[in-house]
Amino acid sequence: MVNEHLTNALKSKPSPIYHPSFANRITTGNTTDDMDKIATVDWIIEVVVERLDIKKLVFEQVEKFRKPGTLITSNTSGIPIHFMSEGRSEDFQKHFCGTHFFNPARYLKLFEIIPGPKTSEEVLDFLNGYGEKFLGKTSVVAKDTPAFIGNRIGIFGIQSLFHQVKEMGLTVEEVDKLTGPVIGRPKSATFRTVDVVGLDTLVYVANGIYENCPNDESHELFKLPAFVNTMMENKWLGSKSGQGFYKKEGKDILTLDLDTLQYRAGKKLPLQLWKLTNQLINQLIDSKC
Repeated sequence: MVNEHLTNALKSKPSPIYHPSFANRITTGNTTDDMDKIATVDWIIEVVVERLDIKKLVFEQVEKFRKPGTLITSNTSGIPIHFMSEGRSEDFQKHFCGTHFFNPARYLKLFEIIPGPKTSEEVLDFLNGYGEKFLGKTSVVAKDTPAFIGNRIGIFGIQSLFHQVKEMGLTVEEVDKLTGPVIGRPKSATFRTVDVVGLDTLVYVANGIYENCPNDESHELFKLPAFVNTMMENKWLGSKSGQGFYKKEGKDILTLDLDTLQYRAGKKLPLQLWKLTNQLINQLIDSKC
């Protein structure tokens, strides 16, 4: 199974690796048969599903085999770091923190480093420098709050859009046309970005913010709309499951209708909407001149 996932990952576009030959540097394994191999490494990065119970089970296994002084980091999208390090040894907690790479990790610059309550300054200094010098990232140390910086802002924006899209009568492709390159953002825009990241990841982070930030002024915004719950039930998680807000059938890219929850052929952006977009862009340009 893991080899199949690796093969599929290497076929994805844009490519997750710098050169096809680099695939030979990757060795696959599993947590049942190969966990003892982490005793030979210097940095362990956990990237399992966004569930605290599963992460804590993984870290319990990690601690059995890691050598003292080994870095352990989580690529969690939003689970507070102090929750994950509870019950671990002093050495583990000293060398543990969050290192949040954004998807796709090869291309996105932001690299959040989130210390836990006992993370050493030496570990933070190393990760800051390593991220900037060797990974080509923009390293940012974030506070250990739910969803940290990037996802606290990003999930707010996406959830706000989720709640407004049906009220405004917009389609999935209309939203992606309006929130992509025309406003200076990547062409994956909103819904395609969710498909790439995985709807389940977004849902776990949104639920985490809702549960752990009861006094947030926009607390109710993090409740999931009905169409997202239905997609989760159907396992329409995006690229990883073969369908999400978009679905590829042969050479055709189908789009999910948020009213009927049926897939249909893509629609072109109405001319009126294009005119409105261009008008708004021109207004922004004029306001900066």
